Amino acid sequence: MPPRQVREPTLAYDADPARKSGHRDRMRQRLLEGGADGFHDYELLEYCLALAIPRQDVKPLAKELLAQFGDLPTVVAASPGELMRVKGVGETVAAALKFVEALSVRQLQRKALDRPVLASFDAVTDYLHARLAHELTEEFRVLFLDNRNHLIRDEKFGEGTVNQAPAYPREIVKRAMELQASAVILVHNHPAGDPTPSRDDVQLTRLIADAARPLGIALHDHLVIARTGHKSLRAEGLI
Repeated sequence: MPPRQVREPTLAYDADPARKSGHRDRMRQRLLEGGADGFHDYELLEYCLALAIPRQDVKPLAKELLAQFGDLPTVVAASPGELMRVKGVGETVAAALKFVEALSVRQLQRKALDRPVLASFDAVTDYLHARLAHELTEEFRVLFLDNRNHLIRDEKFGEGTVNQAPAYPREIVKRAMELQASAVILVHNHPAGDPTPSRDDVQLTRLIADAARPLGIALHDHLVIARTGHKSLRAEGLI
């Protein structure tokens, strides 16, 4: 039998559709006339949820999601399974939130990577932070660059446990040669929240740099992304 779908609960607020409609109309006008700065996080989330389940009051659900996950970026970055463990969240809501995340990451990706990477490094770190900072397990990515430091490819090379992501120097160098890349930037996240590079991070970086150097492939940096910020191994003097 297929798994039972979670249904969003019907709340008392449904009994007054005119009031509900008026509330959302006022929210829409506030956004269109004044932008998002005047909104609380729960209000932004509430309006997104209302697009997915328009016939009920979703303010309590918005507040419950924020209470469960801690903040708005973590709600949006949560997996569908994690979201659907919250009472009232079904596939419709989970999919809506994952579309919001995909839009945000795609917009930041275009802004960051359509220009020479080293000339727009703040935009690059913004994109990487949006993509990786709230992941619950480590993920290792490699940005492959051409000789003008334009992005050729952004690829995932490993996904690990809460504190380990496998990355293999020979595979990364082989892929760089296949793409005719002149340089790489290594990226991974620390789910625990502290971006400080570990001893293993430093050792792996040096192994990859040593494997790439004889083939004329430069290792520009290794970035560690976390909820609290990021660290550059080059800026820290570790490369």
